[in-house]
Amino acid sequence: MHSLTRRLLIAGLAALVLGAAPPPRAPLVLAAASLQESLDAAADQWAKAGHSRPVISFAASSALARQVEAGAPADLFVSADEEWMDALAAKRLIAPGTRADLVGNRLVVAEPSGRRTVVPLNGAKLARLLGSGPLAMADPDSVPAGKYGKAALTKLGAWDAVAPHVVRAENVRAALALVERGAASFGIVYLTDAKASAKVRVAGVFPAASHPPIVYPVARLAGSTNPQGEGFRRFLLSPSGRAIFTRFGFTAPGRPR
Repeated sequence: MHSLTRRLLIAGLAALVLGAAPPPRAPLVLAAASLQESLDAAADQWAKAGHSRPVISFAASSALARQVEAGAPADLFVSADEEWMDALAAKRLIAPGTRADLVGNRLVVAEPSGRRTVVPLNGAKLARLLGSGPLAMADPDSVPAGKYGKAALTKLGAWDAVAPHVVRAENVRAALALVERGAASFGIVYLTDAKASAKVRVAGVFPAASHPPIVYPVARLAGSTNPQGEGFRRFLLSPSGRAIFTRFGFTAPGRPR
């Protein structure tokens, strides 16, 4: 028997006896719903480099943060605002030194694609327009997109008139779906959400100064022991990772000009 063949056979028998080493566990990522297309693309690129493709759970940042508080065995958390990351940090649920600002976004008014409304930024006119029919928003009391939307409408003097007509959704993608189906005349979503759907159009963009800066922080969770989780976090923050988010319409973190 050829010596190389013999060595391969012996190695194969040893693997059968001892048991082959299990493949590295794929990292589990909890991420804001608005990141769906971009983070899936990042996960695909990471996997093409020979890593295990991350398993990603998308939902409202508020719901995901509560899952972490309840002990969800995840590796990374990507929030659509700083407050929910602050809440986890206060409870020492994120790994020290791993929090970083990943991307930013813009807040817009979306409407069904067959319409051509021009949304005025004047408070009274805005209130009359958005208050004329159902307005879809993520929950303005807890979900980041909804909180940003409420802040913008309040700043522009339209919230009190609009509030009775708000249809509260569990996350920003659920609000987008209401507009897509025509169940709401308008919706307040992120620019990236509107760009991801052929069924809606952007009717207006809120001034950046009308709401707190939209920042998506990422951090490794304190309970994570998977080195691939940290590797994927670093990839997201790398120039290659950030380029993926830019392609989907996200901005650099911080207030857009």
